[in-house]
Amino acid sequence: MGILKTAIIGAAVYAGVKYITKKDPITGQSIVDELMDKAPEWVEKAKGYTEELKTKASNAAEDLTR
Repeated sequence: MGILKTAIIGAAVYAGVKYITKKDPITGQSIVDELMDKAPEWVEKAKGYTEELKTKASNAAEDLTR
């Protein structure tokens, strides 16, 4: 039973990897390529949200100390 379960999980992982690395015939990019292209943009957005959250936290701390 254990070897059958391992084989099924392995097949599912293999199919998933093949799917996300398959090149699109129109654009020539895979899902992984698109994610790697968008990652720097997401990092910049996350930095903005981090700064905004720090500002809100410091403002809340100042309000609580009054």
